[in-house]
Amino acid sequence: MRFKNRIAAGELLASKLKEFRRSPQTIVVALPRGGVVVAAVIAKELGLPLDIVVPRKIAAPSYPEYALGAIDETGEAVWGAEGAVHGSWIKSVFESEQMEIERRLNLYRGGRAARDFKEKTLILVDDGLATGLTMRAAIRSARKLGGRKIIVAVPHAAADSLDLVRREVDQLVCLYEILDYGAVGAYYDEFPQIEDHEVVRLMKQTYD
Repeated sequence: MRFKNRIAAGELLASKLKEFRRSPQTIVVALPRGGVVVAAVIAKELGLPLDIVVPRKIAAPSYPEYALGAIDETGEAVWGAEGAVHGSWIKSVFESEQMEIERRLNLYRGGRAARDFKEKTLILVDDGLATGLTMRAAIRSARKLGGRKIIVAVPHAAADSLDLVRREVDQLVCLYEILDYGAVGAYYDEFPQIEDHEVVRLMKQTYD
């Protein structure tokens, strides 16, 4: 199954989340950058606020597309099948990624008040789920920020990664579960790189 673009994926996901329409205790929470495009559509369709959490992938030094793990907003790591990585190299990666987390939170949220997720239902949204590591880090951030009920909503995902994510959330909404999963962009006809200014625009548009 392929989607025309992230907007089309968001529209289909929103149709599966109608029970949360205008729910006063529910917030749509995106994983930047691509997830913000999908989540903005869901938030608009359901009449819900939009916010973000910012996990960061820990990439393999020789193969940047491959994730060894991911860190949440407090710097706690979720590791892949290879297990934890140690040494001076990974320490510098952690420091760099935590700086990027802060940069994105400050830029994308603008002048918004601090996030209030306590006792809320949070719908975590991304544009696809390959290893599931960044989503699992996002789930940890959402829990630490006080989320009462965590729902993950993605257009498509790798079946084995879904099994791991499913154990950590209260509800999982995935339109297509794929056994032999490729790159996230392989399931979209249009998959442009999302830049900072687009995320800022969508966040401001939804907030205003």
